[in-house]
Amino acid sequence: MPGKQIKTYQLRVYMNAREIGLTQVDAARIAEFSERSAQRIDAGVHQPQQGNRPVCRSSPDPLATVWEQELEPMLRQQPRLKPMTLFEYLQQRYPGQYEQVLRTLQRRVREWKALHGASPEVMFPLRHEPGELGLSDFTQLKGVEVTIGGKAFEHLIYHYRLAYSGWQYAQIIWGGESFIALSEGLQNALAACGGVPKQHRTDSLSAAYRNLRGKQDKPLTELYDQLCRHYRMQPTRNNTGIAHENGAIESSHGHLKRRIEQALLLRGSCEFATVQEYQSLIDEVVLRLNGRCQPKYEQEKLALGPLPLHRVPDYELVSARVSCHSTITVRCMLYTVPSRLIGRQLELRLYQDRIVGYLNHQLVVELPRIRSTDKTKRRARCINYRHVVEGLRRKPRALLYCTWQQELLPNHQYRQLWQQMQALYDPDTAALLMVEALYIAASQDKEAAVADYLAAQLAVSDLKLVRLQQQFGLLHSAVVPEVNVTQHPLQDYDQLLLTRPSNPAHQSVPEPEPASEATAPVSHAQAMGNSGTTSRSGELVPCPILAGTLRIGGPPSLFNPHPTRPHRSPTAKRKSPLQL
Repeated sequence: MPGKQIKTYQLRVYMNAREIGLTQVDAARIAEFSERSAQRIDAGVHQPQQGNRPVCRSSPDPLATVWEQELEPMLRQQPRLKPMTLFEYLQQRYPGQYEQVLRTLQRRVREWKALHGASPEVMFPLRHEPGELGLSDFTQLKGVEVTIGGKAFEHLIYHYRLAYSGWQYAQIIWGGESFIALSEGLQNALAACGGVPKQHRTDSLSAAYRNLRGKQDKPLTELYDQLCRHYRMQPTRNNTGIAHENGAIESSHGHLKRRIEQALLLRGSCEFATVQEYQSLIDEVVLRLNGRCQPKYEQEKLALGPLPLHRVPDYELVSARVSCHSTITVRCMLYTVPSRLIGRQLELRLYQDRIVGYLNHQLVVELPRIRSTDKTKRRARCINYRHVVEGLRRKPRALLYCTWQQELLPNHQYRQLWQQMQALYDPDTAALLMVEALYIAASQDKEAAVADYLAAQLAVSDLKLVRLQQQFGLLHSAVVPEVNVTQHPLQDYDQLLLTRPSNPAHQSVPEPEPASEATAPVSHAQAMGNSGTTSRSGELVPCPILAGTLRIGGPPSLFNPHPTRPHRSPTAKRKSPLQL
């Protein structure tokens, strides 16, 4: 067609048609151009796009009056100026004249910087040797909200990678970029890798380096230095603020996070029951990534150093005393512990995800480590009703006014049941029922079963304490054994009453002879019996006994064994043997 340029693909279609034997007219019709163009092509006269087309504008330059006079001098003075900055300058200086020139200005500035601007930084490809370098860094999964048990889970991902083979390891980290997190993640990665590289590189982590201002050579922290010495690795770091120097792991962050996001989309949910379930998904993603570099990893594994026999402790040691509330405070966080530990001093090992307590080197408690999710508050509480339920059972009314009331209830279902109890019963009865339910759930490990029973009974308004206890076996019907008693004849008692003693020892005791040395009876001594006649001659009749005729711990004596004694006051009184 006249005036229409023949495209390259049309020439190819025409030549293919001619090769299979079509005529010039048919081939030109298939290629969609004129017979005259086909004749020029066959004659070798047709030369499409010969030479450079002249540059000509189809419309006047909208920046002709200001580019060379104002904008270009501004760029020469400050090459970092952005096109949007220059556009706003034109709008402010010339109102209403340059409203539609933003795209033109962006192209003009881009062309000018390519011809006259500063040269950008050159990235050189690097060669990595097997077993030479391992890199560690922390990254965050953005744009995806992972939930554990219905609650948002704030976390980081520790990422380790071998520079030569690309083998990598990833682990969930609770909290921030602490040394405990770095130590645990690195040691787990080295154990999974099966060897130790010669160098370990990080960025300027505060857990590894003392980031002192004004100093280029930043010293290592003592703990990180000991960790590297233990594994015989040389610690290195990139320059501050230059992330591309850690490109071997920074670029891998994006690949790993995209794979995790795709795995979550394929799963159809970001909700997990436990952190271990979420970690299993990440492990599967990393396993597939490592499968692509398995040959190089096997080659690099031969160059890795051996692992030491023991790990470096990846925890922090602190101590805390259990208060009368059966709680301890660790890093501004309140934790309950078993009530039997009240008053004891515990040695605590702080891991990045848990706290382990020891009493005299014996493991007594293990707690999940928590952190405050509210940025305006530093404190938080980790309350476990199982630790204090025995004390709460003795004081059920404490549930009504306890400051931990909502935390003592295990989950949302129990909180709804508690509201129903408060609506149906008086406060004391509601507290008694809920505390008993918590005790059964803790002692028998039937938290879900107890909640289902409470919901069913509250639905018909027929929840009773006795029925609750019977349902879960706290009350047992007492089985009384049958006892056969044979009554002996009552005449046997008559024989006891009519029998008289025949033993001479049962005769009356004669009065004692007077002592050779008259001793005045004690004025306050009372008579031990009556010496009068009795109705029976066989009874023993008590009689008065002189205080001086007996000696404690020996036989009766009628004489003074100590003839010389210190002079006593006439008012002194002697104690009777019974009083002694």
